[in-house]
Amino acid sequence: MVRPRLFRRIAFSPHITYFKPRGVPLRELEEVILPVDEFEAVRLKDLEGLEQEACARKMNISQPTFHRLVLSARKKIADAIVNGKAIKIEGGAVYQKK
Repeated sequence: MVRPRLFRRIAFSPHITYFKPRGVPLRELEEVILPVDEFEAVRLKDLEGLEQEACARKMNISQPTFHRLVLSARKKIADAIVNGKAIKIEGGAVYQKK
């Protein structure tokens, strides 16, 4: 039996959840789904500039799990930019930090 996924803590919920290449109709684009927990990992590491251990503590997860989240998110973002795909931010096992 698979272990249930623990909820990841987020401090920021994105208000804009969709990005697409300019000048290309949405119906012609493939989508890349970026879960909110991966979005938060990239925000903490790349935008805030925190170390992985500090980021992991803020999200209430282990450092190796945080590392996997960042790698997955960066791969999806790179795929969308290089291949002209839309990015949709949604889903993920998260709860908002109050």
